[in-house]
Amino acid sequence: MTTREVASEYRLAHWAGIVKERQESGLSIRAFCENAGFHENTYHYWQKKLREAACGALAGIQAGTAISAAHPGFTEVRLSERPALPPPTAVWQNQISVEVADIRITAGSEYPEGKLAALLREVMRPC
Repeated sequence: MTTREVASEYRLAHWAGIVKERQESGLSIRAFCENAGFHENTYHYWQKKLREAACGALAGIQAGTAISAAHPGFTEVRLSERPALPPPTAVWQNQISVEVADIRITAGSEYPEGKLAALLREVMRPC
């Protein structure tokens, strides 16, 4: 990996942390940026860069290319063969399972509802 690639990875990781911090703060993008001391356009620029990197990583996974490392603030998602659905009579206590198209998300009852909603919004957003 070249120094340029390392620097790019570092900046993406840094901004992934800022985007996560903003989401967890509950503030609007404008209010967060004013408090943090940078322009709203800068935030949107890096948010776009992060989405592009995530879409590129997803395309690499779908093409069978391995990703070398996950960025801090991101969770690695591994795609595999579609698992068989449990029989209709099976009861999953304290869990929720959501299936949309070819994507299934299963979370325990302790998983924060807001984060699950954000995850579902991101999964449904086209790359």
